[in-house]
Amino acid sequence: MKLITAVIKPFKLDEVKAALETFGVKGMTVSEASGYGRQKGHTEVYRGAEYKVDLVPKLRVEVLVDDDAADDVIDVIVKAAQTGKIGDGKVWAVPVETVIRVRTGETGAEAL
Repeated sequence: MKLITAVIKPFKLDEVKAALETFGVKGMTVSEASGYGRQKGHTEVYRGAEYKVDLVPKLRVEVLVDDDAADDVIDVIVKAAQTGKIGDGKVWAVPVETVIRVRTGETGAEAL
């Protein structure tokens, strides 16, 4: 199994969620995140004063999938989250050794 993690722009969540549901992903975890990459934040003007926003708001989407579906799920996320502009985010996958559904005690692929 793989844990696929994507850091995306917040307004792309609905598109990513719909694309994953269409692909057949049954669940995901979404949490708020903030950070910066190449864009190094941006500046804004508030009440006439300019200030720098160092950490840009993002969403972190996490999905557990079987190994054979990981590459396809990554492609689905990238296509749905892409705007073509700087700050679109990142997607990565890491191996998962054990998964247990707390309610039933199911393990492995049955726990997905």
